Amino acid sequence: MNASNDTGADKKPKSAEMHPGPGFRIRSEIQRPERSLIDEFASFETPAISDLMNRLSTMHWEIHRLTAPGRRLLGPACTVKVFPGDNLMVHKSLDLARPGDVVVVDAAAATTHAVLGDLVATKARHRGIAGFVVDGLVRDIPGIIALGDMPVFARGVSPIGPLHRGPGEVNFPVSVGGIVVNPGDLIVGDDNGVTVVPREACRSLLERLRAQVGAEAAYLDAVQAGRFSNDWVDDLLSAGGVTTDDDTRTR
Repeated sequence: MNASNDTGADKKPKSAEMHPGPGFRIRSEIQRPERSLIDEFASFETPAISDLMNRLSTMHWEIHRLTAPGRRLLGPACTVKVFPGDNLMVHKSLDLARPGDVVVVDAAAATTHAVLGDLVATKARHRGIAGFVVDGLVRDIPGIIALGDMPVFARGVSPIGPLHRGPGEVNFPVSVGGIVVNPGDLIVGDDNGVTVVPREACRSLLERLRAQVGAEAAYLDAVQAGRFSNDWVDDLLSAGGVTTDDDTRTR
């Protein structure tokens, strides 16, 4: 008789098992902004969007564009949380994301394994997915670039491939680049970086963006023509009690 069968010495520890619930769950249905609303954001770059959200909804600069130069990334978030170095739930997200979605992967900023590459990106293209934002690493950049129209934003690149074990989550809140992203939030990415618009704020933010277009254009035209004043700078400095050379000489 095998003694290990009697003692259970050959069984894996309970701590190694997967447990249902937080950390290992999938949500199939999420709310998204209306497509017509999303499309109108294509007229605005991330700096303008970031400014009107008080500069608190833009991801860390290390999450930057790696593919599809000049191509805007725009769509609702299909969120994925993975165990660092694993991409089982990234693969599952391709079955749940709708055409036009952006797959947003919380890989905990891990700098070991890439969590997606050209195969995942090619599958995503067939599913109509708009692109990826990864708080971690990716690989197979030449293969993704060859697709021509698949924007990928990430912290960097590694040739080390992912594991496929889990756990993970799809379509629950994640933290990516220092920003909380909820499923269905609007992701806007361009050469400046990635900004997140909470789904419920999309309509009101778009109204404010439209309202400032004329004033912004007029100010830019004036600056380009050399017609501007920095009096506002002096007003702020004075209100703050700045010390000037003249002040020190009279003491």
